[in-house]
Amino acid sequence: MNFLKKIMQTHLFKITSLNSLSVVLKLGIGLITSKVIAIFIGPSGLALVGNFRNFVGSFETIATLGFQNGIVKYIAEVKEKETELKKYVSTVFISVSIISIVLSCFLFFLSDYWNEVIFGASYAYNFVFKAFAFALPWYSVSIILVSILNGLGRFKNVIYITIIGNCIGLLVSVLFIYQYQTIGALLAIICTPALLFLVSFYYINTAFPILHFIRFHFFDFSIIKNLSHYFLMALVSGIAGSLVFLSIRKNLIAGIGIQEAGYWEAITRISSYYLLFISSILTLYFLPKLAVANTNQDTKKVFWSYYKTIFPFVVIGLLIVYCSRFLIVKILFTPAFLPVTTLFFWQLVGDLLKMASWILGYQFFAKKLTTAFIITELFSLSITYFSSIFLIKTIGIQGVVMAHALTYFVYLLVLSIYFRKSLF
Repeated sequence: MNFLKKIMQTHLFKITSLNSLSVVLKLGIGLITSKVIAIFIGPSGLALVGNFRNFVGSFETIATLGFQNGIVKYIAEVKEKETELKKYVSTVFISVSIISIVLSCFLFFLSDYWNEVIFGASYAYNFVFKAFAFALPWYSVSIILVSILNGLGRFKNVIYITIIGNCIGLLVSVLFIYQYQTIGALLAIICTPALLFLVSFYYINTAFPILHFIRFHFFDFSIIKNLSHYFLMALVSGIAGSLVFLSIRKNLIAGIGIQEAGYWEAITRISSYYLLFISSILTLYFLPKLAVANTNQDTKKVFWSYYKTIFPFVVIGLLIVYCSRFLIVKILFTPAFLPVTTLFFWQLVGDLLKMASWILGYQFFAKKLTTAFIITELFSLSITYFSSIFLIKTIGIQGVVMAHALTYFVYLLVLSIYFRKSLF
């Protein structure tokens, strides 16, 4: 009992508990949203939504310059130095704002081109890209504000923003999908994050008066140079990753059918719900710890803290998910999605290996190991792409989830070898 009491009093447990509440809420909202999507747009519509999500992800990565993890690291280091803090806040805010506006122009004036690239000539959704052009700057700034809060150690505020964002997302998604079906689902993807700006702006002002911190004379190019490493990392993982998954989905549609592509999007959506819990804990708690770990021994403590306190629950959770797969599909979707149950095993195997490797991968961001990150990321994306194409041809829809498991088996092995001094 004393052991449990000690665990419950730790900072990690308190943050994890609050974050768990956020994730449970996200799961509940995801359940409702997924059900609405399944009823109103079906597997084929879900495949189109997946294509647009990948496209949006690429543009959001460029718009934020991939600075999120870098901001967490450097803000954590200078949060007690007001002048340095003002320099970082001003530099990232001004940079992201300018880039977002430039990208918005590309989105707005080339909307017909983007529509044909993402959806094909059969669909006329060009106005969705124009709407995205207006939403992008607000969302980009919101992401930066949340990263600053994270770096300041305002974990609770970050989780509150996530909770409020999930509630806004539910209302917008249900309303838009009910009214406009597939078009509504596409619009919900871009409107919800943009509305989150108001929430994040409110919470950042509880930390410090942000508008007084943002001044052009505080802009420092050396900070951009420091953060450029994170842009290169994000360029590979965010943009290249999105393009790979977009290509795989297009290959699925062309080779097997749009229904099957929708099944893959469904299992990916289910996967994203529980992966959210681990990724948020890693970003909120473990990334700042890794950033300030100065020795291999310090890093080892952080690694094994994750494996001892978080990972056992990951294994148990995935076993429960697998045993409940038929119930999960019936609750989240409709009978038309039952073939998704055949994809669970290899998807869960891949996700287990993915979550085992994540804590090691965060060391790339914490210690700014740009070259190593780019090489390992391109290597894993290559495995994903080529193994997916090959296995889809030889096995069918199962091939795409088997490729997922293969990728993260190799990725975990490579990272374990690379970080062996800090891990063992």
